[in-house]
Amino acid sequence: MKARLIALTVVFGLKTSVFGETIHTTVSGMVCAFCATGIEKTFRKQPEVQSVKVDLPTKQVTIKTKPGKTLSDAKVKEIVTYSGYTMGKIVRGK
Repeated sequence: MKARLIALTVVFGLKTSVFGETIHTTVSGMVCAFCATGIEKTFRKQPEVQSVKVDLPTKQVTIKTKPGKTLSDAKVKEIVTYSGYTMGKIVRGK
């Protein structure tokens, strides 16, 4: 039983390192395509980021990190704030 728990822990730990991580957040204050493009460009400059998708109508930003990389909640908030917006909660996963 103990070996199975260790194996599961390793497998789930590898999931983040092999596939990266998906981070979702809402951004208040985005009102146009220029706003969305600005946020997108700022996130893409981060070395940990693989891709960024901004959905302007829902104000949702989805960030996918590179395998083995992550962005802390503080870093995500810093990037959004630096861009001139405020952020909602962060949800990690699919």
